Order: sequence, then structure tokens, then C-alpha cells
Amino acid sequence: MFRHRFFISLVAIFIFILPGCSREEPEKVDLSKTETTNHEKGRKPGTVRIAVGGMITPKEGFAYYREFLDYIGSELGQPVEYVDATGYEEINNKLESREIEGAIICSGPYVDGHSKFGLELLAAPRAYGGTVYHSYIIVPKDSRARGLDDLRGKSFAFSDPLSNSGKLVPEYLLARKGESSKTFFSKTVFSGSHDKSILAVADKLVDGAAVDSLIWEYLNKIKPELTGKTRILLKSDPYAIPPFVVHPALDPALKEKLRTVLLNAHKTPKGKELLDKMMTEQFVPITDSAYDSIRDMKKWVAKQQQGK
Repeated sequence: MFRHRFFISLVAIFIFILPGCSREEPEKVDLSKTETTNHEKGRKPGTVRIAVGGMITPKEGFAYYREFLDYIGSELGQPVEYVDATGYEEINNKLESREIEGAIICSGPYVDGHSKFGLELLAAPRAYGGTVYHSYIIVPKDSRARGLDDLRGKSFAFSDPLSNSGKLVPEYLLARKGESSKTFFSKTVFSGSHDKSILAVADKLVDGAAVDSLIWEYLNKIKPELTGKTRILLKSDPYAIPPFVVHPALDPALKEKLRTVLLNAHKTPKGKELLDKMMTEQFVPITDSAYDSIRDMKKWVAKQQQGK
């Protein structure tokens, strides 16, 4: 049912976008309905509220993140509540207003939040032997495209407006060519998540997409029949991995307890079991300077856009 609704939604988007609008900022499309939860009603005292960006994990692996939050609660000895969020901007707003205490977010929103209100790193997952990831520019397997230039005038899917791998990196690659997504692609759309972008390319609803390498590799292990319909056209430079973050004013004692639980999760049977399912080796410390390359990229793109 999800696949059917998604297919119809994207087809409808591409049929009804007017030619005069195709060069504008990508339309934000609600490709699937999400439920809104009132998190204040009936909230237990001492509850730690944590959001997991649905954009950073495919639907198939999301249940494991929910279980991991339950695990964190059991280790803390106090309730941990999963909080819904439809995009990175919403998560950052909830963090800034202290509606939530922590979140797992993309690297780009971390940089934005750190600059705006001091968003603080707690730990970072280590996966595939490191704490970095890439942006994959993918196309249908039988696409004739052999480089980014071959996607000129084609349709393209981004994941989230604030995503590093799903929006900033491709904009940066185009800016280095003196282009932007508005001038380079004929049509663009925000899918809402990396797995939806992968599905859109696999079903040839778009000619290309920018996706998180960690999610593509995760799906390549559990659903190779899906990723097998796509081809990696370009692999970006490495960037610091999406981290676990907290509001800077969070109680220091709770902050350290959370950090300790994360850094030691791989040492407990239940923690290791869940991390394995999430295809994460362990959580490790990470410094803010690891994200400087993303800051530099943001500044470069902004400078280029201001000059036009």
C-alpha cells in the first residue's frame, strides 16, 4: 500500500508541475501521511524525549531505533519517549525550544543548530569501520548517465531541505560547476527520506537522486532487489556521520548518563544486539571540528548564491 501511494504521488507531482515552476526551489511533497502525537498530554515526570529523524533510517530499520530508545530508558532507569518529527527543521525547532532533550539528526542540521543555539554533540555511531558517510548520486541501473553532467535537464529527487547528503552536497557539486539545482535540473522534488528517494530511482520516477550512503548500503544488505535497480553514479567526499545531539542546557548529570549509556551500549548483550540490527558497530566520542568540512561547504554555496 505504501509503495502504491508513493508511486501515485510522485507520478502526480511530475505530471502537474508546470514548466514555469520547474526551475523554482524543489516542491516539498508529503509522500506519506504521518500521525501527530500530543507528547505533553499524559507525559510522565522525568521522561527523556528523543527524536529520531525518519530521514536517516529506512522504514525497515526504524523499529530497531525505537527499541534502542527503550534500551536507553532501561539503562537510565527512567522513561525515554520517542517523539515524532516530519523533517530536520522540525527536530531542530523542538530541540531549540526544549520540547525534546535529544535527537539523532543529520550532520547538516547539527551544524545549523550548533551555530544557532549551541546544539551539543553527545556521541556518534561508528558504522562500516568509521564515523563518516558519503552522498551517493544514484540513477536507474540502465541509465545512460555516466557522470553528473549527464543529468542536466533531468528530474532529480532530494531528501530533506536541510539534509547534508540529500541536498547540500549535490548543490555544492553543482555550485562548483557554476550551476544550481534550479538551473541544472528540469524538475526537482523533496521525497522526505532517503529510502523514498532510492525507491523513486528504482521505479524510474526520477532520473536521479542524492542519498545517504549509509542508508543505501543498509538497504543493499536487506533489500538488494531494490538497490539492484539503481546504480551509484557518483560518490562524494567523506563527511562526519549524523550524530546523537542534546540541548546544551540539558542537566549535566543526565547528559553524562546518556553519553555513558551510548558509549557502552556495545558492551551489553541487548545493546549489541540492537546495534547489530541498526548496522552500527558502536557509539564513539566525536568533536565539533569533525563537521568543519560541512560548514565550509555551506559557506561556499551561500557565497556563490549571493553572488548571483
